[in-house]
Parts: sequence; structure tokens; C-alpha cells
Amino acid sequence: MIPFLIGFLTCLSTFFRSRYSLGLEILALRQQLSVLKRRIPRPRLRTQDRIFWILLRRLWPAWSLVLVIVKPETVVAWHRAGFRLFWRRRSQSQTLGRPKVNAEVRSLIRRMLNENPLRGAPRIHGELLKLGFEVSERTVSRYLRHLSPPDNARQSWSAFLHNHREAIAAMDFFTVPSLTFRVLYCFFVIEHGRRRILHFNVTEHPTGSWIVQQLRQAFPESCPYRYAILDRDGKFGEEVTELLTASGMKPTRPTPASPWQNGVEELGSGAVAESFSIT
Repeated sequence: MIPFLIGFLTCLSTFFRSRYSLGLEILALRQQLSVLKRRIPRPRLRTQDRIFWILLRRLWPAWSLVLVIVKPETVVAWHRAGFRLFWRRRSQSQTLGRPKVNAEVRSLIRRMLNENPLRGAPRIHGELLKLGFEVSERTVSRYLRHLSPPDNARQSWSAFLHNHREAIAAMDFFTVPSLTFRVLYCFFVIEHGRRRILHFNVTEHPTGSWIVQQLRQAFPESCPYRYAILDRDGKFGEEVTELLTASGMKPTRPTPASPWQNGVEELGSGAVAESFSIT
């Protein structure tokens, strides 16, 4: 009796829906029916079937309610795979890559990092230039990613986060792919103490002036935070650090390729990015 009533109420609700919604639902159901009618032991989804559901996901909010043949997470995974394939093909290099870093330079970088674990790529790059080694800062930064910091560096940074968690605000960008494989940059500011989101906004072209405006909106009054954790992205340039300093915060940058040093922001932005992908 209960299934009958549920089915009757579902049919009755169709009289109160728009033609656009009903048309998309009929289209989705007919597409699944055509897949199931294929005369093979197990219906296989073709490329055009995947493209159909990716497009429908962007055009109709209730697409997951009529999806039967696969899970909604599968459609999200198809879109992500297409996004990776699109940008992998666009970013393929025609050359064979850069020459390897000299062994002597690698040894010096390891020695400098061990003697001063909090020293980042810009300072190590400057020391190498003084010694007469021609190497770019990006090369030093890439090599530092493969070197794990000593235990005392981990302990000192963990103590810093623990002792000043109520006075720390972190910020970073994460990306979300659009239907046409464009990249949307999402700016995210969160406090470490209560893990409360302070500010959030999206743009296609993040610039220093745009970040400054977002920080003014995130901290409109007297700022209660003393430290601002931001990564070494070029978007966080001089005008951003000047505004943070004028607001009473000390810009603090983690070491390269160390997401654990900004774990609160990484977890928060990851949760928001996941919610963007599912909806």
C-alpha cells in the first residue's frame, strides 16, 4: 500500500512542475532506456552517453534523481577525467625537458636546508648565486619538494600552530573546472582557532588588486589576527603582503611542497571544492 501511495503522489507532483523540468526528465529516462536496450550481456556506456550526462548535470539541478544506470559520483568522475585530459593535451611540451641539476648544486641545497630548516627557496637561491652557481629559483623550489624537512623543523612549526592557533588566519586558492573546461579560481580565507570561514569568492582572473579587495572585505574592521599563512604563489605579491602588514598581521609562508604546514586551510578548501563538484 505504501509503495502505491508514493507512486501516486509522485505522479501527482508532475502536474505542478514546469515543462522544462519534465522535458529534461523524459530525455534522461529515454537515454537510459536506449542504453539498456542494447543487445549485449552488459550494456556499455559510450563516449556520447558520458557527454550527455555531463551536459545534463550542468543544465538540470535534479539530474541525479532520475539517474539509474550509474551513480552520480561516476558522472562527476567523468567530468574530472575530461578536465584532466583537456589540460594535459594543452600543456604537453614539445621539448624533452630541462637538463638535470648538477650533483654539487643538489648537495649544497641539502646542506643549506639541514643547517637552516626554515630557509625557503628564495634565500637558498640567493646563496647559490653568491657562490657562482647559475640556477633558477624555480629549479631550487622543485628540488626542495623532494626533500623532507628535519624532525626539529616539523616540531617547531607544529608548536607555532598550536600556540598561536587563535591568532592565525590562512588563505589560499583552489580551482574548479567549468562545463567548458575553463578554470575558476576560488579564494578561501579561514581562521585556525574555530575553523570558521571568514571569506570566499570566485574569479576567472585572480590578480593582486583583486586579492587586496577580498582581504579588505574579509577584515573590514580592526583585525584580531596576528599571523596570515599564505603560500608562495606569485599571486600573493608585494601589494598583498603590504596590506596584511598594515592590518597588523605578519605574512607567514610555509616551506615549498609542505601542505601539512597549512593543514586547516587545505582541509577546508578541499571540503568546499568537493561540494562544488557534487552539486
